[in-house]
Amino acid sequence: MTIRNFKYDEVGLNRFFGSLEARIMELVWEAEETSIKEVQTRLDKDKPINFNTVMTVMNRLVDKGILLKRTDGRISKYRAIQSKEAFIEEQSKKLTENLYEEFGDLVVNHMIEVLNDVDQSLLDRLEQKIQHLKRNTPR
Repeated sequence: MTIRNFKYDEVGLNRFFGSLEARIMELVWEAEETSIKEVQTRLDKDKPINFNTVMTVMNRLVDKGILLKRTDGRISKYRAIQSKEAFIEEQSKKLTENLYEEFGDLVVNHMIEVLNDVDQSLLDRLEQKIQHLKRNTPR
């Protein structure tokens, strides 16, 4: 699945979704499978949200290929196509690939620069990946 608009100035899931979409996705991931009414009830704890608004947003998430919808009698049940972890993994990888394709070595240099205060074990894993690439890349 491809998220078309990455928002640099936002944080967390709001980088990929609108604020209501992000809140709905969090609830869907927590529940694994849920109905519009269940989501609306849980959202209502913050401030009242119209059922039709929640339904519209959830159906748009289906149209975007982020949620799956199945009908159980008169109730529609929704679940995420992938786990939150898999979603974040896929989106961060696509973002990195797109940045590299567009800006090349500059992106790699900037990524390395931000590693100043990183855990040593991450640097060790990064070094292992680099060594693996060197061994398996034809010269």
